[in-house]
Amino acid sequence: MSSLRLMTTLLALALSLALSEARAAESGLPMSTAMAPVPAPDATGAGQRESQKKLPRIVVVGTAAERQRAPSSESVVDAAEVRSSRVLSVNEVLRKVPGLVARDEEGFGIRPNIGVRGLNPTRSTKLLLLEDGIPASYAPYGDNASYYHAPVDRYERIEVLKGVGMLRFGPQSIGAVINYITPDPPEMLEGFAMLTVGNRDYRNAHARIGGGGWLFDVVRKQGQGARDLTDLAQTDVNAKAHFELGPEHALVLRATWLEENSDVSYTGLTQAEYQRYGREYGVDPNANFQIERWGGSLTHEWSPQEALSLNTTLYSFRFDRDWWRQSSTTTDTQCGNAFRDARLRGERVNWSSCNSTQGRLRDYQTYGVESRLSHTHQAFGVPATLEAGVRAHFEEQERRQVNAASATGRSGNVVENNRRETDAWSAFIGQRFEFDGFSLYPIVRMERIDYFRLNRLNGRSGDTRDTEVMPGLGFNLPLNDGHALFASVHKGFAPLRAEDLIDNNTGGSVEVDAEDSRNLELGWRAELAPGQSFEAVLFRNHFLNQVTVGSVAGASTPLAQGEGLYQGAEFQGQFSTEALFEGRSFLTLALTLLPTARQEEAFRAVANGQLANGSADGKRLPYAPKEQATLRLGHALGAWEAAVELVYTGRQYSDFANTEASSANGQFGAIGGSTIYNFTLNYTPAELPWSAFLTLKNATDREYITDRTRGLLFGTPRLVQVGIGYEF
Repeated sequence: MSSLRLMTTLLALALSLALSEARAAESGLPMSTAMAPVPAPDATGAGQRESQKKLPRIVVVGTAAERQRAPSSESVVDAAEVRSSRVLSVNEVLRKVPGLVARDEEGFGIRPNIGVRGLNPTRSTKLLLLEDGIPASYAPYGDNASYYHAPVDRYERIEVLKGVGMLRFGPQSIGAVINYITPDPPEMLEGFAMLTVGNRDYRNAHARIGGGGWLFDVVRKQGQGARDLTDLAQTDVNAKAHFELGPEHALVLRATWLEENSDVSYTGLTQAEYQRYGREYGVDPNANFQIERWGGSLTHEWSPQEALSLNTTLYSFRFDRDWWRQSSTTTDTQCGNAFRDARLRGERVNWSSCNSTQGRLRDYQTYGVESRLSHTHQAFGVPATLEAGVRAHFEEQERRQVNAASATGRSGNVVENNRRETDAWSAFIGQRFEFDGFSLYPIVRMERIDYFRLNRLNGRSGDTRDTEVMPGLGFNLPLNDGHALFASVHKGFAPLRAEDLIDNNTGGSVEVDAEDSRNLELGWRAELAPGQSFEAVLFRNHFLNQVTVGSVAGASTPLAQGEGLYQGAEFQGQFSTEALFEGRSFLTLALTLLPTARQEEAFRAVANGQLANGSADGKRLPYAPKEQATLRLGHALGAWEAAVELVYTGRQYSDFANTEASSANGQFGAIGGSTIYNFTLNYTPAELPWSAFLTLKNATDREYITDRTRGLLFGTPRLVQVGIGYEF
């Protein structure tokens, strides 16, 4: 508790000092010399400051000028790039960012699997997802698994932050922070409508209208997923409003509603099913996945002076998920051993003859409040910017499993009935010092998490607590002609789930250590000219304790832990000829090299200390491709723009033992490298409100494996889509 008291004291002092300075400014009293405001560094920074005053927001990645001075790696995929690429899913966008692996699952990217710098991508558990700086996951502390994702159409810009800057957010501070930015409400009436159709029964209707500080956005998309018997349908509604409350106060109100009703299975294919029927073979035709999510937030910004702002956000969301299925993996015996063995032999089975189906029924309620203070001042005689924040966050989970006695049953025997609660209090304080261009950025974050679990079937309950302190330090050294060096080191942390810490049968605590890493970055970035920039980064993530949960590394791997090491390099760059001659040729590249993703010791099951599926010192960690690259080339002339994109994913293993040959159940074996090509053709006449496009995804119809955790899953077959839009 001493660390908690220390952080609380530091934040109280920071807030007290800032507020006292604000009162002094309002009363006309002179401010102390040590805390005198520093003028904005340049016009770009001043413009950004004015924009923030008009629309309160939590800044994750700032302007281009601010990114140039950042102490850690930052990436932005802006609205122009998103629109130009005509992306189908968020996976396509994130592959444009170095260090990220976005693995396809059902075909729409609505259950994303995002990995960072070699970390396992299953359910995106090792990163933090935000929307407008507010938690987007339904349980980022107690169950950070992504079983839903809003359509990428909702967003106009996506930011990715790695390195020491992650400590400004949390709780995940190992992989990356991904922040999805929704459009700002316009003052004048404007909007658009876009209709897209394609093969595999794809339909997408998207409309947006705004004015007077309001914005409404609606997306409806549906179609066949990556294989037969996979019908996906999603509806998303997003509203946003901005209110000015005088020169010092502003509010932003957000409200969202999302619904999905899809026929989609959980299990993959056996090796024999794939060989006999191909990658698009559909299984579990009676499976059904339904979710509904409501969310809302209110952000208030108080800016009593140019150098001081206090941003406070209240947020709450509810997420309900019902997934009924007859099989979870290719070795599932829910329908009996004979049923399982027939699948392993590649025989077509009658799923409706199986008198069993299981419903995984989940309800989540999450709410919280967060305040963030920013103050530009003089500290120890040098310009400095203080940022500090506190957050109280609460999660409630209701989890049931119901086993029905027919293929399409939706009621039956309750075999799991859990309530899980997670209460989290966090705080951070950081200060950026400027020494004639060179900047130093020390920061520290504290997380305290209280867990509770109740098994209603036997009445047993238990609770436990975890408190972590994460320090970090970064610097940025500007060089000549727009070049800069930066480096950072910080302690990373990822909270465990309540089910991993508290035994379901006894309510006792499980002896498992918190995940703990040491993360280093060394980078070089440059802004050479308008449209020409690059960033190169060396990184090293050393896990003193890495925790693997569930089926992330071959079949039913139990909760396991061990020491791991990830080392590599990233490069991102863009080049445009727009400033050189008529027309515009452009090139963007995102490259990741991961030569080291090594088990530094054998990973062992927490329950019994046994090796986790053949884990051994020196073997490569699973789902960590050695190379990842996205290259996009294009040319624009007049109203026309054409581009081709190459996406390459290197070879990887699917289990700790580094098994080469494919197993009969499809859950083990190496995953070969793959290259896919995407083409886009855009027509956007300047004199007309109409626009149109044609796009080909996986244009060569490449067949490639994406995942083996529950059996073989393959990438989406060739997609051909056309769209027409109208703006006003």
